[in-house]
Amino acid sequence: MVETILLATDGSEHAKRATGHAIALAKREDATLQAVFVVDTREMGEPALSSVEILISEYEDRGRDVLAETEAVAAEHGVEVETRCCHGTPVEEIQAMADAVGADIIVVGERGDIHEIRDGEVTRALRERDHRVVVADGGEQPEFE
Repeated sequence: MVETILLATDGSEHAKRATGHAIALAKREDATLQAVFVVDTREMGEPALSSVEILISEYEDRGRDVLAETEAVAAEHGVEVETRCCHGTPVEEIQAMADAVGADIIVVGERGDIHEIRDGEVTRALRERDHRVVVADGGEQPEFE
C-alpha cells in the first residue's frame, strides 16, 4: 500500500508527465502527495551579495511557479499536495525529503530540464541509490478517475 508519494520536479516536460503519474497514483491510492523543487547550488554555493544571489533568487521564483502549477493540476483532480522549494544537491535533498516525509515512492521524470537525449543525472543517481524511485517515462499520461 502506498501512503506517501514524493514528486521531484524541475518543471521540464518529463517532470510534468511525472506530475500526472504522481497525481493519478495519489488519487487511486488515497495517498499523501508531497512535491519538491531543488535549487541546485552545487556550482553556485549559497547566496551572497553578488550576481549569484540574483541567479539563485530567479531559480527560487521558477521553483515556486513550478510548485504552484503542480498544486493547481492536483487540485483539478481533487488531490492535495504539500510543496517545498529548497537549496542543495538535488539527489541528497530529494532523498532527505523522502526520508523526512516517510515516502513510500519517489516519482521523477525520465530526464530533467537539462538532458533531452539521455537519462538525467539526478534520475540516474536516484535509481542507483534508492529502491523507492519510480521513473515516469515519456509514454501516455495516466487516466484520472
